Amino acid sequence: MNLDQSIFNFIYNLSGENQLLDFLGVFFADYAGYLLLLVVLITVFFFESWKKKIYYLSLISLSTLISRGIITELVRFFYYKSRPFEALEITPLITEATKAAFPSGHMAFYTALILPMFLVDGRKGLYMGVIVALMGLARVFVGVHWPLDILGGILTGLVSFYLVYKFILRGLESK
Repeated sequence: MNLDQSIFNFIYNLSGENQLLDFLGVFFADYAGYLLLLVVLITVFFFESWKKKIYYLSLISLSTLISRGIITELVRFFYYKSRPFEALEITPLITEATKAAFPSGHMAFYTALILPMFLVDGRKGLYMGVIVALMGLARVFVGVHWPLDILGGILTGLVSFYLVYKFILRGLESK
């Protein structure tokens, strides 16, 4: 058994033991992302400057599109990794599509979504980062991702945000 599976087994074996923990796992795995998206959109909506709104919406849109829509799908096209519930024949706590597991599309999307918030308000970005980390842990807990899928998704989100911020939208922030 490899380290990825050992960590998965440790986390997943905690599921089904406590109703509150299962509820929180399902909530963070499936629903917390909607709250993050709402908070990000409300934050951007309340910017006073239209230029700032457009800049941040562009940064968020391009980062999430590149991370989830392009990089994640390219990796999955060339490399298939089965999900834990397929490989181990377990029943996950949530229903999940049987697409490839690596990298986690949820983590790629939500990491790219919240990183611009660090530029707006470091404290808000930190809180959102904690929620994204809990989402990743929860996706392992409910049995739909391996730990390395989560790390791969986070890395994908970081890379896409960096590419957009440094190379695509470079210089627009100051205008």
